[in-house]
Amino acid sequence: MKKVCFIIILVFSVFLSSCNTKKQNSKDSVSPTIESPYFGQKPPGLTPEIFAPGIISISGRSETGVSFSPDLDEMYFAVQKKTGVPADIYFSKLEDKKWTPFKKANFTKGKKAGEMKPNVSYDGKKIYFTAYNADFTDTKIWYVNRLNNGWSDAIKLDSPLNEHEVMTSTFATNGDLYYTNISKKFRTYYAHNINGKYPKFQEAEIEFGGHPFISPSQDYLIVDTRNREDKNQKADLYVYFKKKDGAWTKPINLGITINSTFDERSATVTPDGKYLFFSRYNEEGGLSNLYWVSTEVISNLKKAYFKKEQ
Repeated sequence: MKKVCFIIILVFSVFLSSCNTKKQNSKDSVSPTIESPYFGQKPPGLTPEIFAPGIISISGRSETGVSFSPDLDEMYFAVQKKTGVPADIYFSKLEDKKWTPFKKANFTKGKKAGEMKPNVSYDGKKIYFTAYNADFTDTKIWYVNRLNNGWSDAIKLDSPLNEHEVMTSTFATNGDLYYTNISKKFRTYYAHNINGKYPKFQEAEIEFGGHPFISPSQDYLIVDTRNREDKNQKADLYVYFKKKDGAWTKPINLGITINSTFDERSATVTPDGKYLFFSRYNEEGGLSNLYWVSTEVISNLKKAYFKKEQ
């Protein structure tokens, strides 16, 4: 009898230990202990890896448009629960070596149904984003200013460029703005920073592409567009490099390691310049996950291009 009781107690103890382990793992999946600024994830190499699966990249929804604060202690990204519905921006902050649970930003406080494409400025004092109506009209660039305890009310960018349907704002360190002009066939446009204002804009002198990311020094520009050489016409990521004469190179496909048989869109690069983030639409229903890869892929393409041009 004593032996039977001992076995029962032992089994019960193992069961409790298992439950506690599962609870701890579940808790850690929400706020993991940080071993790196990127949610404790192992940094990728030259092959893209899904970013923070089960924490950020979650099945049954789309994640896109990643932006980190300059100190890598805040992360913003957009979530779309299903195709055809407005997106929301979510964020998390690094506090006491833990990432806080994700919260909806709701910058426009209900003035706009959708918010997406967040972009934290290089000084961390502003967040630019795209906001739009429930029927995906009146798509404009907005921003909020950082306050001591949060963010200001949302402000629509006061510029003639907002007279068009526009999205996806990305900035160089000198403040020059690149964006997608939906009204002009989804082309990439840019506006020079003139004392913090953007009174003039023009089309970027590139062959094609939207959803731009401009590098801090404007030495390269990443876009996406449908690959005309792909029979399935899937969207691929391309890079342009700035030549000595100031002109952009021909578009260079990022290659089959980055561009899969699915759509790849909305590339961004982290403030430390180490990692390229993008969305891969590889889930059922046209939903996407976030992927990241070393920016060495860009450096390698740049070296190969200019070596060939010598």
